[in-house]
Amino acid sequence: MGRIAVEIIPRDEASLRADIEVIKKYPQVDCVNIPDLMSFELRPWQAAEVTQPALPTIPHVRAMDIDLSKPLPMREDFIKFGIKEVLIIAGDPPKDLTRTVYPTETIDVIRKFREELPEVKVYAGVDQYRSGIRDELYRVERKAQAGAAGFFTQPFFDMRFLEMYADLLAGHEIYWGVSPVFSNRSRGYWERKDKAVFPKDFQPTMAWNIDFAKRVIEFIKTSSGGLYFMPITIDIAELLPRVFD
Repeated sequence: MGRIAVEIIPRDEASLRADIEVIKKYPQVDCVNIPDLMSFELRPWQAAEVTQPALPTIPHVRAMDIDLSKPLPMREDFIKFGIKEVLIIAGDPPKDLTRTVYPTETIDVIRKFREELPEVKVYAGVDQYRSGIRDELYRVERKAQAGAAGFFTQPFFDMRFLEMYADLLAGHEIYWGVSPVFSNRSRGYWERKDKAVFPKDFQPTMAWNIDFAKRVIEFIKTSSGGLYFMPITIDIAELLPRVFD
């Protein structure tokens, strides 16, 4: 079966340790992802000091934070904490206008990681809602040519849409995003901001979301990729027991 990754938020060291203690109860979970959120001081590669000894950790790195004229600023932490995987994303512009960002493309950072940390496996993102399918597939191929060994998608909510993308992305290692949605307001957010696609039978209930997650788990049993849980609106201590009951 493909790997199962769970996203955890780097609020502080104590919350990371608490989340890891929960996740360790479920041997089905193979690794953790840590996003780079500007609202917290702790960067994902720093958080790996806590999480990497327990589970393989995949920190997110925002391309817009990387100055291509300088060495990777997180290189020493990757080496020190034994981080062997990374997810490169474009990143959203910071609300703090005093924060320095760069016009760096994701592909440039993929190449930079391959050059400066060749032992680290690089993943990139797939945004199946961003534009036309043909355009997104072109982006995937360019990222793969730059050195991306696999991809993490935005959350899927429609199994038919996921299966179509699986057919189109055959040959690539894909981690299919799943993020429970428990209100029509939350659904509206996904539809408005990310142009997400929901099926007609969608219901913002625990039962529907858990059933969908289990269907994706069944799907990855024959997949070379895996499942990427993004429990944005639910605590993992509440989600994981239901998924793996």
